[in-house]
Amino acid sequence: MKSDFAAAHLHLDRACHYLRGDDETSRTALAALDLVIEAVATALHPRPEAEVVPFPISAAQR
Repeated sequence: MKSDFAAAHLHLDRACHYLRGDDETSRTALAALDLVIEAVATALHPRPEAEVVPFPISAAQR
């Protein structure tokens, strides 16, 4: 079974909406959810690996 990251992101956003209290527990839970949302977004939209291309250096620049 594949993970549905888009659905997970939606539900985590909703959870953040419900944690708008000014108490320490709400702030701590919201901070933790932010980290999870970032991880889900990274899994949903991974960055492609870049290929490093060496830049030619002339003998005069060395």
